[in-house]
Amino acid sequence: MKRLVVVESPTKARTIRAFLPNNGFRVEASMGHIRDLPASADQIPSEYEDEDWARLGVKITNGFEPLYIVPPDKKDVVRDLRGAVKDADRLYIATDEDREGESIGWHLVNTLEPDVPVERMVFHEITQDAIQQALDDTRDIDEHLVEAQQTRRILDRLVGYSISPLLWRKIKPKLSAGRVQSVAVRLLVRKETERITFIPATYWDLDAQLTKEGIGVEAEMTHLNEVRLASGKDFDEDTGRLEESLTEGEDIVLLDEEQATALAEQLPETTWRIADIKERTRTKSPFAPFITSTLQQEANRKLNLSSSRTMSIAQSLYENGYITYMRTDSTNLSEEAVTGARRTVAQRYGDEYLSDGVRQYSSSDSAQEAHEAIRPVGSEMKTKDELGLSGIEAALYDLIWKRTLATQTADAKIRYTNVYFDAEVDGDVARFRASGKRLDFPGFFRVLVEGADDPEAALRDQERPLPPLDVGETSATEASGDGFRIQSVEPLGHETKPPSRYTEASLVETLEEEGIGRPSTYATIIGTIQQRGYVRKENSALVPTFTAFATNNLMEAQFEPLVDVNFTAEMEEVLDDIARGREEPTPYLRDFYKGDEGVEGRVEEGLETIDAREISSMFFPEQWGDYVVRVGKYGPYVEGEMNGSTVTASLPDDLAPGDTTEERLAAILEEANKGDRALGIHPEADLPVLLKSGPYGPYVQLGDDEEDDPKRVSLPPDVEPEDVDFNLGLKIIDLPRTLGEHPETGNLIEADIGRYGPYVRHEDTFASLQDEDDVLTVELERALELIQRKEARNEPDRVLGPHPESDEPVEVWNGRYGPYVKHDGTNASLKDDQSIDALTMDEALDLLAEKGDEATQKVRG
Repeated sequence: MKRLVVVESPTKARTIRAFLPNNGFRVEASMGHIRDLPASADQIPSEYEDEDWARLGVKITNGFEPLYIVPPDKKDVVRDLRGAVKDADRLYIATDEDREGESIGWHLVNTLEPDVPVERMVFHEITQDAIQQALDDTRDIDEHLVEAQQTRRILDRLVGYSISPLLWRKIKPKLSAGRVQSVAVRLLVRKETERITFIPATYWDLDAQLTKEGIGVEAEMTHLNEVRLASGKDFDEDTGRLEESLTEGEDIVLLDEEQATALAEQLPETTWRIADIKERTRTKSPFAPFITSTLQQEANRKLNLSSSRTMSIAQSLYENGYITYMRTDSTNLSEEAVTGARRTVAQRYGDEYLSDGVRQYSSSDSAQEAHEAIRPVGSEMKTKDELGLSGIEAALYDLIWKRTLATQTADAKIRYTNVYFDAEVDGDVARFRASGKRLDFPGFFRVLVEGADDPEAALRDQERPLPPLDVGETSATEASGDGFRIQSVEPLGHETKPPSRYTEASLVETLEEEGIGRPSTYATIIGTIQQRGYVRKENSALVPTFTAFATNNLMEAQFEPLVDVNFTAEMEEVLDDIARGREEPTPYLRDFYKGDEGVEGRVEEGLETIDAREISSMFFPEQWGDYVVRVGKYGPYVEGEMNGSTVTASLPDDLAPGDTTEERLAAILEEANKGDRALGIHPEADLPVLLKSGPYGPYVQLGDDEEDDPKRVSLPPDVEPEDVDFNLGLKIIDLPRTLGEHPETGNLIEADIGRYGPYVRHEDTFASLQDEDDVLTVELERALELIQRKEARNEPDRVLGPHPESDEPVEVWNGRYGPYVKHDGTNASLKDDQSIDALTMDEALDLLAEKGDEATQKVRG
């Protein structure tokens, strides 16, 4: 008989197996949760199908007891684990040490119903010592942690399954609401609203380029006659005017282009004098070691990783025994870690780089996921090269390694110098300021440049040196070569910018600051709001869609507490209290769902009272004029007046609310409602050939709308409506073109335009045309080349490598509907700005995770 150890994933099982005796232990993976609430109606057991609460999967009338089932894809896992338990004399639950891991363990015990002793072993790093200590110091499953996770799961189900149908009825199908995701959407919508209502302001200042002893100095004009020049912060975002508290001429000087240009022309000809020099030394301390949220933020900023990808890589590093557990709110470092970090700093950089004493960081009151910050395992503090890591895993590990060592490194000492220059023109005194920075002692900065080709040069790059300058010194003239020289003075015009959109990093930071959700859930939240069409990524920015606005309208009108930041943060505190055993979940759930302002009643009221047309409408009269944007069953559209009639037009998918203007809406309406343009009469069909515009763009139609199913063909790529004359219209409407016969089969080869663009076809093989091909002129030889390549190909265009969870290959294919990434039966299309040749494994895993690939979601946790 062997002792059975159960963990969540095969990777974790493989790593732990190496630290246990082969003849005494067996390690198996549960592949995450083996039980959950029913995901669909066909998963509800037949004896409960007629219950009113069955759709929710929560027994509302019986203390909110959850109905757990073993999903179909987990039945084989449960069968195998039951067989393993029968062969064991002791069961160890070794799932992760957070609430989710505790809950997985609880479900394992309740499903497997072992007849042998059960022990809970907990560790936050996978090393020989940590595993042995966990075996020696087991405990029971913590029922309070399980209750907290279960309460969170029930709350999410009550919100999602109750409110989502209301969104389907009142806005559009396939939308969803979520306890935390809806608050995140509200934050994004509010930021975008600020961008819509923002009114830009223009102001001018001057930039001077000076030099002395071959060192360039940049100085900016800050004052005129001792009155400060206006900057962006001095303007009201809603009016574009100076803040009411500022009086022009007394508190602030607002230069216009003419004044700034005149000054720029005269200032180089006058004498400048150094009026003052101010120095200050600042001590800067290192940041706390990483917790989940700060790791996600830094990885997004430094490595351009999404939150989900960061957690996927961190999970792999943890399960392979390189870092400690990656879901944590705690900034605490163990004595072992502190000792190892301090020893490594002293060995690498010298004792003078050690902090004066052990540096510890305080955690937030809500810290509950784990007991230590994210750091390299053990005490040796090995580098990425010493561990043999490469690629993006090495890059993320390096961030963690540097952050950990920096915590025990001395403060950096930085000297800042401001030099103030005065120059007089026609009785007016212009003041300029030049700023310099010097590292008196690099401190922890030295750790952060580790790995650079030249660390000393990297440190120097952080400095902004100034040449020797003295108070009273004047600018050099042609007669005198002494002093600094004025190289140029340029007027600079500025326009205030609207508030920046959230990035993944800044959204995670805000969610954490507001106490919304928990860091371990942020990656899932951001992934969900993108999958549901509430947000799209534009470079690094998260851009809310019109659908997000409509959904937020409904949530704010009918469920305001649910999207209130404070209410959501308080809900997290309740879950923390349940985890600590201070609060019972059932009374809270009952009040949340069935109370006076409970979800159930608000949904029923909303079904009766919410006007679907009104709730999905967006009005911004100052910016959009009389036009109204609404979200309907088929997506967002604009409504407005044209020629005395109310008309509508679908909005492009890539039009952001914050970039929408009255002029753009007018152009969209005009284009969509031009009416049919008759190109001529088809010589063979004797029917009119019409150029029309529809929700998916312009197209050519043969015959009037009264015809039974008239033929329609979309315009080819790069063909604009104004380019279409009768001859071109005939070519388009006569598609498909027959190019000739296949030399082997004798069957016809055709060129045509489909839903996903132009293609050539032979029998059941469809080959997409490339950018350089034209569907109206492509010839048989080229079509045969594309088709033969497609028919003969039995290999992907690229293999990116093995998947970090399944070890199955991640492949990139070029399919009929465009390029896509493929893994173990899951296909995910590449985005418009991605290409087969440039796609990285990181990007591929993000696409697979968004598509719902099970293995990828396990990796991302």
